[in-house]
Amino acid sequence: MTQILPFLLPLRVAQKKFCFYTKMFFDSNQYARTKDSKPLQYCIFEAKTQLINKNTGFDMQYQKNKVFNLEIASKPVNGILMCPGETFSFWQLVRYAEKSERYKEGLSLQDGKLVTVPGGGLCHLSNFLFWLFLHAPLTMVERHPHKIKDFPSPDENEPDGVDATINEGWLDLKVKNNTAITFQVLLNFEETVLNGRIQADYPGKTQFYVLNRNKIFYKKHGKVYEKVGIYRQKLDLETNKIFADEFLYTDEFEIGYVLPADTIVSESKMN
Repeated sequence: MTQILPFLLPLRVAQKKFCFYTKMFFDSNQYARTKDSKPLQYCIFEAKTQLINKNTGFDMQYQKNKVFNLEIASKPVNGILMCPGETFSFWQLVRYAEKSERYKEGLSLQDGKLVTVPGGGLCHLSNFLFWLFLHAPLTMVERHPHKIKDFPSPDENEPDGVDATINEGWLDLKVKNNTAITFQVLLNFEETVLNGRIQADYPGKTQFYVLNRNKIFYKKHGKVYEKVGIYRQKLDLETNKIFADEFLYTDEFEIGYVLPADTIVSESKMN
């Protein structure tokens, strides 16, 4: 209907957001809302991500705008505590991030096309948070993959398929703390690098490793796709031995850029 009558789109978006938050208000989750500027005692995992990607094909100003947007969106997340039984929701925290400053135009994937919109680039934050969460004993409640990867990732050491797209009113990133430990998210910016840590009030006994397996590229209807399995190993820090090797999920997405010349691309998907 909104494609036929585009003037109805703002009403449709408002309706979706209202239903989106109303549903969360009445669900059984207790959402994390408490923040503490003082770090909890123990660091469970830390990582960093490069925020400027020179491979987009767009004016680099949009990358600078993305960094600006991420700084705004990170403020309500930084320092958040996930107490036992609580659920982290990206949008429960970020929904009012623009109170002081408005987002700038950034890149966003809409209907399979890369476009510029206010607040574009926030998926970089949800992707990074998902990466942090995978390295802590948290339970994934909601996560949505990207359908297309438009350009190579600036973080070469990060496995493929570790992403979490978000869209207010439609798609959220949620994890639940089913442990007896309190966890904390800490974020800070160093120019064009975002640093992140998961802190806890109890020392971790397990170290997590996230990796790819069974990665293939294949062609379908003239387009190139990637299919990859995401696995997680658990290392017992007391014995220094791997005690679990678990399959998390399979990610499958279109490749929207030219792959290196030596990449093997099958003519059809393999199971």
